[in-house]
Amino acid sequence: MATVEERIKKVTARVLRLDPKDIRPEHSFTEDLGAESVQSIELVAMFEEEFGIEMDEDAALSVTTVGGAVDFIANVCKEQGVDVE
Repeated sequence: MATVEERIKKVTARVLRLDPKDIRPEHSFTEDLGAESVQSIELVAMFEEEFGIEMDEDAALSVTTVGGAVDFIANVCKEQGVDVE
């Protein structure tokens, strides 16, 4: 099974049309990766689908970096009983 970080990079790369190898934990979704507000909302929806979780949209949208998303989603998975690496 892919790690949370690998899965987040895969989804982010698909939504923003980037190479997953070019995405780093310290990257900002908007400043470094070029996500616009509509794409940020799409990312939240795609992360929910990828991990089978429900996230508070405002809390999810307040996460600004890839590494922050890894921590946030891992915590949501834990809270909701979803097993991830």
